[in-house]
Amino acid sequence: MIRARRARIVATLGPASRSPAQVEALARAGADVFRVNFSHGTHEDHARAIATVRQAEVATGRPIAVLADLQGPKLRLGKFADGQVRIRPGQAFRLDLDPTPGDASRVCAPHPEILAAVKAGADILIDDGRVRLQVTRHGADFAETQVMVGETLSNHKGLNLPGHAIPIPALTPKDRKDLAFALDQGVDWVALSFVQRAADMAELRQLVQGRAAVLAKIEKPAALDALDEILDLCDGVMVARGDLGVELAPEDVPVVQKALIRACRTRGIPVIVATQMLESMTTAPTPTRAEASDVAGAVYEGADALMLSAETASGGFPLEAVSIMDRIIARVERDPRWTELMAAEYPMEDADADALVAAASRAAQGPSIACLASFTTTGQTALRLARERPLQPALALTPHAGVARRLALTWGVEARVVPQPADSESLAKIATEIARDLALAAPGRRILILAGLPMGSPGAANILRLAHVPRR
Repeated sequence: MIRARRARIVATLGPASRSPAQVEALARAGADVFRVNFSHGTHEDHARAIATVRQAEVATGRPIAVLADLQGPKLRLGKFADGQVRIRPGQAFRLDLDPTPGDASRVCAPHPEILAAVKAGADILIDDGRVRLQVTRHGADFAETQVMVGETLSNHKGLNLPGHAIPIPALTPKDRKDLAFALDQGVDWVALSFVQRAADMAELRQLVQGRAAVLAKIEKPAALDALDEILDLCDGVMVARGDLGVELAPEDVPVVQKALIRACRTRGIPVIVATQMLESMTTAPTPTRAEASDVAGAVYEGADALMLSAETASGGFPLEAVSIMDRIIARVERDPRWTELMAAEYPMEDADADALVAAASRAAQGPSIACLASFTTTGQTALRLARERPLQPALALTPHAGVARRLALTWGVEARVVPQPADSESLAKIATEIARDLALAAPGRRILILAGLPMGSPGAANILRLAHVPRR
């Protein structure tokens, strides 16, 4: 089973999509990566979900990645005595560290880091910005505020402090337990929430120790100020527009999205666009026209993958959501103008390897080349090739199942697990037979092969070879 499109689809697992039959159906409909959200559910739930993905991988014969999404340090209010309260603009409201259930005049904010970071005049956003407070006076254990916007507060709503980097660890004790569990389960990607600084990703990398690829969720404006340093430590990025949109003005979010996609394309690391892409499909079998345009816009920008959250996790139409996203992506990629936007733009960092891959991509544009095939031990050659955005089919052939699964997130790459070639002749035989069997190249056509010598040694590709596809 191969995809007739280059951009990938990430589907979130949840109550609406956990059974083996549902997961396989979603994979056949177009899901390339399944996200396990550690903000919800138990380890037992997640273990079963991951097992169903592995079953679907066997059933479809195609590598499928599992992305473990850690909850991160979500900042929340405490409880109210009656569950919720009514407030009115203009009134005073106090945040403090007193755990006593709150009322219409005060509530506990069990995060001393927030109270230490606020200044007079600062805004505090609650419940995704539905309530806005402005600080009038503050101390080490309290903040007196005035209600600017909003009418209702309820238990455990999220807190945001726009424009401030909160001095809290990116990995909570819960995250550390979840990470250890996820790695033991053999997940392929780990996403870190609320990244603010490069040190957050450095800590995650140190804990993961290469057992999975690591991805930064960009949902705090503070991360934009340290973006280059963060990207240096990432294998991938998620543009998490939900929390990002709480602290940024609405008109800034599309601009930031485009900048992040461009930064990731320049570096050649996968980038996911996430949040509310087909939100209405949680309750309806078809998306709005605006949502279809949103998905199409991310494809035109060259995003590696688009993500479905509640649409597949808890919505009423998970299969329809994946299917329509698949159709939108495929339609955009048939647009002749789309090809112009895929042209690679990047500085060559490793001159030899980048020049060879760029040459392969250009050479493959000739009418005699049916597809490209890259042999890769670590996945780096396939990532370099994907950065070129070749319009021909691109195979990534690796002896490692984990590498093939990680590449399931990468634009335009069809990864397959193959034996390690012993020499250049077996290399050509493996590549041409796989291309033929997947119907990517008809017998008698030629394919262009990228590989590195000596075989099996991690390192940059250093040979290009043309090979003819044999008949059976």
